[in-house]
Amino acid sequence: MTSTILFYIIIAIIVINFIIDKIIDALNAKHYKDVLPNDLKDVYDESEYLKSQDYKATNYKFGIITSTFSIILTLGFLFLDGFEFVDTIARSYSKNPIIIALIFFGIIMIASDLLTTPFSYYSTFVIEERFGFNKTTIKTFFLDKLKGWLMMIVLGGGILALIIWFYEISGKQFWLYAWALVAVFTLFTNMFYSRLIVPLFNKQTPLETGKLRDSISEYAEKVGFKLDKIFVIDGSKRSTKANAYFSGFGREKRVTLYDTLIKDLDEDEIVAVLAHEVGHYKRKHIIFNLITSILLTGLTLYILSLFINNPLLSNAIGVEIPSFHIGLIAFGLLYSPISEITGLIMNYFSRVFEYQADNYAKNTFKAEPLITSLKKLSKNSLSNLTPHPAYVFMHYSHPTLLERIKNLRK
Repeated sequence: MTSTILFYIIIAIIVINFIIDKIIDALNAKHYKDVLPNDLKDVYDESEYLKSQDYKATNYKFGIITSTFSIILTLGFLFLDGFEFVDTIARSYSKNPIIIALIFFGIIMIASDLLTTPFSYYSTFVIEERFGFNKTTIKTFFLDKLKGWLMMIVLGGGILALIIWFYEISGKQFWLYAWALVAVFTLFTNMFYSRLIVPLFNKQTPLETGKLRDSISEYAEKVGFKLDKIFVIDGSKRSTKANAYFSGFGREKRVTLYDTLIKDLDEDEIVAVLAHEVGHYKRKHIIFNLITSILLTGLTLYILSLFINNPLLSNAIGVEIPSFHIGLIAFGLLYSPISEITGLIMNYFSRVFEYQADNYAKNTFKAEPLITSLKKLSKNSLSNLTPHPAYVFMHYSHPTLLERIKNLRK
């Protein structure tokens, strides 16, 4: 196989993926104005349903613009030998492969982020603002960007540097060391995410003593789930949309409730949402996802090790001097169909797990408060209640609201 053939395979993968996504998006858009099923008729009144349809249509049209811009930029970069241009710049500063790679990816990532920032700004301050969701200030928006860049430089740059160093000292066996590194990092971030990462962006405070905390503690004790750390996060700092999540293991285990969730739901509904999350823990879904993620990372790194030495990878995207960082880019583009398939499989398991967590909440607490909470959360986020099945299959990590309600009422 020549580098030219490999180049056009990469182009075909990008274009076909774009076309499939646009077809599925279009099929989904045709269902925006469907009549709501009887089980969902009480989610919206007529004016709210019209508003939700407008919100979905607006995001759909905006998504066409952003995705078209992205593919044109990507294809233009490939056809105009953009990677060769950036690689030449990086090589002008150093001969060390690690420094070259860090400069190369730094230019690519920051340039990409700068180019897409206007779209992100418009989405936040025009679309989300228009529909009453946005609470982000311009200062917070740009501070988030800056913090994101710093994390990318420190964490992303550090991990990349170590992986290339492993490659330099061990050749094809680098994948074992890289896998160990990523596995340790994944475990560490899962354990200490709320303690180390969240405070960079949000304020967390312990849930104050009172009826809600007592109800949560009473439920946790009833199901034998030790839970001492219950926090409230200032989600309203950025959006009116609500959420709740568990994080950490052992002593670091904690539940975090968005302040918007506490505002939108009543006490029983919050406990029902919590019971659902406890169900994920009790059914070992967190462990399954963590182990699966680490195994998939190992598989990907092993496959990468088989091809990374081949100069065809670098030549295929127009770079004359073969290198690890260029091979990594080309491999990522070629591997994307496999990533898509593994993503679909993981989404399937995720939807199954959501049913299991709902069943746990139904059996250990009550079904009805969970149903009403799901309806309120869907209403308050103007969710699409009638998605196309193909769109659900491709993109949903949760069953649809209708499917979850039917399951809860069995």
